[in-house]
Amino acid sequence: MIDLHTHTDRSDGSTAPEDLVRQAMAEGLQALGIADHDTLAGYEAALPFAADCGLELICAVELSTRPSEVREPGKRERSVHVLGYWLTEPPTAEFRCWLETQQSSRRRRNADLILKLQQLGVSIRIEEAEVYGRNQVGRPHIARVLCDKGYVSTIQQAFDVYLADDAQAAVERDEPTLEEGIRLIQESGGMSSLAHPVRLPQRGSELVRLVERLADAGLQGIEVFHSEHSAADCAEYAELARRFDLIPTGGSDFHGENKPGIRLGQGINGNACLPYGFLEQMRELCTVKRL
Repeated sequence: MIDLHTHTDRSDGSTAPEDLVRQAMAEGLQALGIADHDTLAGYEAALPFAADCGLELICAVELSTRPSEVREPGKRERSVHVLGYWLTEPPTAEFRCWLETQQSSRRRRNADLILKLQQLGVSIRIEEAEVYGRNQVGRPHIARVLCDKGYVSTIQQAFDVYLADDAQAAVERDEPTLEEGIRLIQESGGMSSLAHPVRLPQRGSELVRLVERLADAGLQGIEVFHSEHSAADCAEYAELARRFDLIPTGGSDFHGENKPGIRLGQGINGNACLPYGFLEQMRELCTVKRL
């Protein structure tokens, strides 16, 4: 059993890297992919614990990108996430340095977001969010503070009213384009995969055109299995993988207490339960693509 899409408290998960390794062992996983947002900190912190436990740890990251080069003034485009996997070699030093610039961008966005919330009459400070996101503050941590202070009743409501890309306090962040994200992963020795396509606004023929465009830009994979994917979704994305010669990837998108309905290595009701052979196939297909 494997799980190739998980998050630690180094980004927007609630679980410390060493505890995630322990949970993976308790679930009987053979391989674990830590794909924190725009950082490898969780993966690197988990490495010694995984080595001690005999757990195969997969280096991964989830990049936030914007879908197009041209931005419409005053409109915040919904981010599109691209997964990067390094299955045969570690990422380059240049890529690691670039990730640091993305962390700086997140910090600037957080400051602007807090200011915008304050202008809307929401009394909140970044230090309050840092209690939950000690290593990297993100919107889920700010959402928890909004719940604590009674501005909203649920995390989802916090996003719907204030934090989502089209909500009242939405703030633009400096993100690479989809194509740039794909290129950066590829140039660093990794394979790129379009994350949880069910979240994209494109459907049907629009989604086909988008995947074709990204495949032409060098996209190597698509996340077929994910906690939010129905059986019909998985079948659709598997067909897109076959049509455009993409490598199927998958994982639960585990976030610990921040997404309590998702079980590590299982997803929701076992919909992201993948055997070790799935990872072996990814490696084989990735090697073939490089030849």
